[in-house]
Amino acid sequence: MPLRVAVIGMRGIGNTHANVYHEHAGTSLVAVCDMVRERADESAQRLGVKAYYSVPSLLENEELDTVSVATGGFENGGAHFEPTMQALEAGLHVLCEKPLSNDVARAREMVNKAKEKNVCLGTNLNHRFTPLAMQAKEWVANGKLGDLLFINMALWIENPNETSPFFHLRALHPHSIDVMMYFCGEVEKVHAFAGRAPGRQNWSNASINLKFKSGVVGHLSGSYDAGRLNERCEVAGTNGQFVLDGVFEKLTFYPRRNGEVEEYFNPPPGAEGHMDSFADTFPTRIGAWIRQLVDGVPSDEIDASGAAGLAAQEIIEAAIKSFQTDTVVTL
Repeated sequence: MPLRVAVIGMRGIGNTHANVYHEHAGTSLVAVCDMVRERADESAQRLGVKAYYSVPSLLENEELDTVSVATGGFENGGAHFEPTMQALEAGLHVLCEKPLSNDVARAREMVNKAKEKNVCLGTNLNHRFTPLAMQAKEWVANGKLGDLLFINMALWIENPNETSPFFHLRALHPHSIDVMMYFCGEVEKVHAFAGRAPGRQNWSNASINLKFKSGVVGHLSGSYDAGRLNERCEVAGTNGQFVLDGVFEKLTFYPRRNGEVEEYFNPPPGAEGHMDSFADTFPTRIGAWIRQLVDGVPSDEIDASGAAGLAAQEIIEAAIKSFQTDTVVTL
């Protein structure tokens, strides 16, 4: 029997979630919810489902298995806490947009509530849910790279948002940090610098150094002043290194000494696994969420879980503290 799903927050990302659930064979989209009636009504009419204008009303009137929380709010995460907590309290599984919350204390509450209610909490950290990223992860897991040594990550885009000094770090880099942890594990120390482009109030450029518990060292370069999207991840080990260009475009393995360079590309249009754009990562990520719920995967084994979202936020807050105090911060 398909999972009964609702989406809370019907701006662009919420409609993207709703489209995936509407088309997926494992789910039945039954409702959408937004405090702005026009947004809820427009999405409901387009998708042929019910519209609600408050989360309590939605939860009281629909029998649901899971919801997506795609509200926005301050720093793109300020409006995630309340609907997520309401849904978790009702015993529902929740897939929450990133950042889990822009307030790390609230993010901890969300993770603890899911644990208390024994339900699954996921974070939409969809950059790791691409065929090439998963191939690279398999190489790490099976020892193709040998013992890991270092990781370099870059995520640069153009974003003029000036709503808060640390919008860049809190809104964008849960993705970057999660990708780094996906390959290299937990982080124990953080050291960061930040800069502003001329005329900006947002700390729109950042350089963050990470020390992982495994001994791996890493660096993240982030920018909201790039003029174009650039995402690149390089992981090196004692036997070789890989470079992942873009979210899904190209993956290259370079052996350290002997052997051939291996190159993998986004499949051509029409081929299985092809991705046209970043929007195509949503069906892959949400599809994994649906599959794990249907399979009854334990809440502490959910991929890109709430705990993973919280871990990324903890590192971002440590980076902000490091920058503000000019110190190395131990987690």
